Amino acid sequence: MDSVQQATDFNITFTKAALGEMKKFAEVENANYFRISVLPGGCSGFKYDFNLVDNPEEDDIVIEQENGLKVIVDPFSTSYLNGTLVHYVMSMQASGFTFNNPNSTAKCGCGSSFAA
Repeated sequence: MDSVQQATDFNITFTKAALGEMKKFAEVENANYFRISVLPGGCSGFKYDFNLVDNPEEDDIVIEQENGLKVIVDPFSTSYLNGTLVHYVMSMQASGFTFNNPNSTAKCGCGSSFAA
């Protein structure tokens, strides 16, 4: 199902650190695709979600990255993720993905959910 194409009006960017961690997760689980999506929930209204999957859905957007990783975004999530920069940080206190999302009007203290 690699025939799914990227929409020309959708843009999401991943730092090298984020792509490296995403690729590691996909390789460990032997998954073909890394899905990033927005789901209703969390303390601010929406939350980010990651899944590893074998195949995209028919209406998914597939974005192949420079490192060979194939990222999937579903149509519902595109309006919430458009223009977002995804980064991976590692510190002594915590590590994980961070989102610089221009569509977010507020976010919770832990950074895992947001309002739009």
